[in-house]
Amino acid sequence: MTNPVLATNPAEKPAFYVIEEDDHAHGTGGSTLLGFWIYLMSDALIFATLFATYGVLSSSYAGGPTSRELFELPLVAINTAMLLISSITCGMAMIAMDEGRVRSTQVWLAITALFGIAFISIELYEFSSLIAEGATPQRSAFLSAFFALVATHGLHVAFGLLWIMVSLVQLGQHGLIPENKRRLMCLSMFWHLLDVVWIGVFTFVYLLGVLR
Repeated sequence: MTNPVLATNPAEKPAFYVIEEDDHAHGTGGSTLLGFWIYLMSDALIFATLFATYGVLSSSYAGGPTSRELFELPLVAINTAMLLISSITCGMAMIAMDEGRVRSTQVWLAITALFGIAFISIELYEFSSLIAEGATPQRSAFLSAFFALVATHGLHVAFGLLWIMVSLVQLGQHGLIPENKRRLMCLSMFWHLLDVVWIGVFTFVYLLGVLR
């Protein structure tokens, strides 16, 4: 009697090998997402610490300019709109990814990057204006806490922009393979976390600072 396993085409793997490989792939993806969730939680703790520090030092002006004198709420509102819109376009990229449309995913990611660049540009303009007025981090504890919190968020956005650029290249080279989908899911979670943190910055730092 012929052994069915030995009669199989050598180029084809038995079913149990395929199942084992699929399980391994799913396990790797699950581990990646779990590890990234842990990273996001640690990042959230860093921002929570910076928010708490700012809350303690927000009124320590040391005779220097106050938040009401420094903050330009209309400019910050425009900057907030840039980041909120980028969060929407990032979501559209994820929808296109789920539908298997590579080109649309790239387009929406590129639009997200443009809004992110606009956000960083406005933030750098704000920083340069404050420093030109003498409101440097060394001027008071309030300004030290302010620059630490807002600049840390800005650095995260800059890293997110670099991640988007790398993702665009990977999509162009390999398309929507499972690895790229997993990376894009992590990118989306990271970008939305930055959006949530910025809403806290806008409300707690800028809005309350102007109304104080």
